Amino acid sequence: MPREPEYSNNEKAFVLEAIQQGLRVDGRQLDEFRKVDISFGEEFGLTDIKLGRTRVIVRVSAEVTKPYPDQPFEGIFSITTELGPMASPAFEVGRSTEQEVLLARLIEKAIRRSNAIDQESLCIVAGQKCWSVRADVHFLDHDGALVDASCIAVVAALTHFRRPDVSVEGEKVTIHTLTERVPVPLSILHLPICVCQISKAGGMAIEAVILMSCATQALLVVRQVTELLMNKLEEDQEKRVRRDNLLKASAENVRRA
Repeated sequence: MPREPEYSNNEKAFVLEAIQQGLRVDGRQLDEFRKVDISFGEEFGLTDIKLGRTRVIVRVSAEVTKPYPDQPFEGIFSITTELGPMASPAFEVGRSTEQEVLLARLIEKAIRRSNAIDQESLCIVAGQKCWSVRADVHFLDHDGALVDASCIAVVAALTHFRRPDVSVEGEKVTIHTLTERVPVPLSILHLPICVCQISKAGGMAIEAVILMSCATQALLVVRQVTELLMNKLEEDQEKRVRRDNLLKASAENVRRA
C-alpha cells in the first residue's frame, strides 16, 4: 500500500524549531484557524468546502424507503466517506486505511450520533415509508484537518439541502416535484461544527487547563464558521430568488409576445 513520504531529519528539525518559535509555514499564528471557503452548487445539498488547501465536496440526497423495524417512527440518516488517490497518494480505491476508518468514526460521532437531524421528522407513514437521507463525503485534496473540513462540509450540505414535499391520503403517498411544491428543508436540531475534537488513546497526560483553553478557542472559531455559513446560505437563497424572478419575467414576456 502506498504511503506518504517519510520526513527527513532536516524536515523534522525544522518543524520542531518552528513549533518552539510559534511559527507556521503559511504565516498563521499557532492558534489561528485556517481560512474557510464555502460554496454551493446549483443542486440543493451540494457543497464545496476549502479549509486552507484541504478540499471536501459533500452531496446530500434523499429517497423514500422503509424504516428500520426497531425504529418505525424515524427516518434514516447515513454518512459515507471516500478517501482516494485524488486526495493523497497514501490512499487507494477499495482499501480502507486506519486513518480513513478513524475519520469515518469521528464524523459519525460528531454528526449522526449527536442527533443533528430530527429523524422523526423524516417519517412519512409509521412503519411503512420514510425518508432515507444520505451524505456522501468526497475528499479531493488532503492537506490536513480532514475531520474539521468534513464536519463543516456535511453540516453546510445538510442545511442547504431541500427534499421534495409529500402528501399522505390514507395509505397513498404522493411525492411532489420541485415545480409542484416548494421543496422542504431538513429539520436540523443543532449545527455540530467540529474544530477541536480530541481522540487520545494513551501517551502523555494533558493538563485540564490546556484542554479548557483549547475548548474556549474552539468555541470562538465555531461561532465564526457558523456566521460564515449562515451568510453563505443567505447569499445562495438571494441568488436563487433573483434567478427565479428573471425566469418568470422571461416566461411572461414570451407569452405576451
